Amino acid sequence: MSTGAGSDREAPGDHAAGHGTLRGIALKIVSVAVFVGMSTCIKAAGTVPAGQIVFFRSFFAIFPIVAFLAFKGQLDTAFATKRPFNHIARGVVGVGAMGLGFVALTRLPLPEAITLNYAQPLLVVVFSSVFLGESIRVYRWSAVAVGLVGVLIISWPELTLLNSDEALDDQEVLGVMAALIAAAISAVAMLLVRNLVQTEKTATIVLWFSSTASVLSLLTLPFGWQMLTPGQAALLIAAGFCGGLGQILMTSAYRHAEASVVAPFEYTSMILGVVVGYFVFGDVTSLNTLVGGVIVVAAGIFIIWRERQLGLERTRTRRATPPQG
Repeated sequence: MSTGAGSDREAPGDHAAGHGTLRGIALKIVSVAVFVGMSTCIKAAGTVPAGQIVFFRSFFAIFPIVAFLAFKGQLDTAFATKRPFNHIARGVVGVGAMGLGFVALTRLPLPEAITLNYAQPLLVVVFSSVFLGESIRVYRWSAVAVGLVGVLIISWPELTLLNSDEALDDQEVLGVMAALIAAAISAVAMLLVRNLVQTEKTATIVLWFSSTASVLSLLTLPFGWQMLTPGQAALLIAAGFCGGLGQILMTSAYRHAEASVVAPFEYTSMILGVVVGYFVFGDVTSLNTLVGGVIVVAAGIFIIWRERQLGLERTRTRRATPPQG
């Protein structure tokens, strides 16, 4: 996703820059809270087919996004693209990740479902090397290895129940496996987004994805959508609106501050997940989730820091290299 860093910055000056950074951090934290609210609504709706959840999450997300773009005067060009097939490919992959993520969310405690999703940025590093041929140095490989150990610590209690005959345990095993596969597919989706941001506006990417996901999710209709109670329908509609609002807030956050400053605050979702999980669903966070989560968060923050250092090195190299004449 395009960060658009600096495009909405305040007037030059240390105070203005600092104010813009604080605003970016605040927007990121609020966006994380809204996304946790989205997950809470989905989990509170109970057992609903994943494809049906994807539809509500995607379709109703379009409304706040369209309203925001209309307010900004950008709606008339938001859908314009010369790469529709790239958007559709991203949509197919993204829907797969989203659906599996919802399978996990409805079967695992909220803190665990949120924390396992932190495997995604670790896998982005791996897939960037495998599929894009990016040069990954030992520091980031080490961080990925440590982070994946954290993921294993979180997953271990459920994965050791694979031979259990208890239905509840089997559901948790399914949830963990779905969460990990979702993280892997989501990492692939992020590589596709990286490619799209080179030529496409953020609004175009977001609208195409929400629209594509809405259409694709309808293909699951023959596979057992269920009649929703008014309460379930209200929760899923709210989840969709939260998804759209969270996307707007997150995009705005990256426009006010550098990605390396804003991105680590994504991990505040772990704290919120623990609190909401306990007070709303009575989920007591396991020691494995806490210990593994801290390890994964530390690895993720190190990768973000390392990316920033490498970016600064590249900038210094470009400035030091005389222009070819």
